[in-house]
Amino acid sequence: MQKISFELEVYSFHIDFIGHVNNSVYIQWMEIGRTKLLEAVGMPIQKIYQQGFAPVLVQTNITYKSPLYLGERVQVSIWISELKNASAIMQFCFYNEQRILTAQGWQKGLFVDKQTMRPRRLCPEERSLFLPYVH
Repeated sequence: MQKISFELEVYSFHIDFIGHVNNSVYIQWMEIGRTKLLEAVGMPIQKIYQQGFAPVLVQTNITYKSPLYLGERVQVSIWISELKNASAIMQFCFYNEQRILTAQGWQKGLFVDKQTMRPRRLCPEERSLFLPYVH
């Protein structure tokens, strides 16, 4: 099984009034992860959008474990825990520089036809591109 892993820096605009990373920032980091996953499988958003379909989210769940602060770096990992014909569940883990888990979560997404906004099933060739990231 493969994972997409990347590192990001915590900037001042990520910080909330309590002095740590705002909860909404994790959703933005998840968006970066999903984008990187689509790029890794050869289905970048611009390309699939031109082909008439797009990824959308239907559910997000995040559990916060430990805060992140200004100037820290966060390590993000993403993989797929469930892959169906039109939808997938993507798992996320966020670690600080000491490799301590700061948050974990999952998102359910699906592909939709851009004209009808109805679910669009992946063809077998498209689905097979995601299999290396399924655990």
